[in-house]
Amino acid sequence: MSIGAGFLAQVNRSFDHAAAFTPHDPALLANIKTTKNLFYTSFPIKRDDGRIEVMHAWRAEHSHHKLPCKGGIRYAETVDADEVQALAALMTFKCALVDVPFGGAKGGIRLNPKTYSPGELERITRRYVFELVRKNFIGPGLDVPAPDVGTGPREMAWIADTYTQLRPGEVDALGCVTAKPISAGGIHGRTEATGRGVFFGVRELCGIAEDMKAIGLTPGVKGKRVVVQGLGNVGYYAAKFFQEAGAMIVGLAEADGAIANPDGVDIEAVMAHRRAQGSLLGYPDATYLARRDDALELDCDILIPAALERQITAENAPRIQARIVVEAANGPTTPEADEILGERGVLIVPDAYINAGGVTVSYFEWVKNLGHVRFGRMQK
Repeated sequence: MSIGAGFLAQVNRSFDHAAAFTPHDPALLANIKTTKNLFYTSFPIKRDDGRIEVMHAWRAEHSHHKLPCKGGIRYAETVDADEVQALAALMTFKCALVDVPFGGAKGGIRLNPKTYSPGELERITRRYVFELVRKNFIGPGLDVPAPDVGTGPREMAWIADTYTQLRPGEVDALGCVTAKPISAGGIHGRTEATGRGVFFGVRELCGIAEDMKAIGLTPGVKGKRVVVQGLGNVGYYAAKFFQEAGAMIVGLAEADGAIANPDGVDIEAVMAHRRAQGSLLGYPDATYLARRDDALELDCDILIPAALERQITAENAPRIQARIVVEAANGPTTPEADEILGERGVLIVPDAYINAGGVTVSYFEWVKNLGHVRFGRMQK
């Protein structure tokens, strides 16, 4: 079974579990559960050395109950049809939970972006958009992508530029994608929105004295020991805001390993070291852990998996020492692990709620693009 197939089965199992508590007709529930549209394409691109390589790409639209559909584009070697369907379903549930008027979608290209030059990535991105336009899988009123693992504002700017060239005269064209650079129609605060939302959600939880007492913690964020897995936009900004609020970052994990220090590390110093060295290896004020997954099992109060899905499983859940698990990534905890942690009294803050900050601010950006007036302009 592929990683994506296991993830889709995990999402469907969670849906079935929740659906059993509702009075709705099974046929209606089956309709809600099923992906509405799934697009696959392959196309050749020319590498910088002249070689031709065939790329494989997908876009899933899980629900059309509200339009446009909304969801990121992922560049990763794990991308397949099952993975994008699972992620698209989670987007539907997330948008519904926080009352953002979008259906769920997700897309991706199977590649490791670190092995491609910027020029190659630009050619890949623009060709992907061309294929999406051809099949009506992108547009301000149809399907609006955003970043995900392996992509960011740069790729979103390429998408917007390609779409506007392919749709000349479309007045709302900039609304075809969100999380663009400010200069390309973006909005202030989108880059850090998901990480900030993670912090806000946990801050509210930690302010509930009864819940904190039940798990043996004192109220408030200050002094809490935090471990973060993943140092992309979500993980980095979450760690940054927790540290600024007085929490201690006692562990950080990335693809190339992890670091730990029970007295805490300075997130900005860690990021500066990583930018300079290309790795966490060699950071002087912490112990290096060659197995990145060891960071998940560190002694801490709050564990924030902010990388990929299926990181906490039945195998490692018994060794998780955190009192609160915050699902900043999409689907980082399997249903089996969820049961094990629940039986041990660990609080789990679900992904559909805690990482919704990004799509919420994306909605504001989309509204700005359709309104053609930046926020605050009319009040001045």
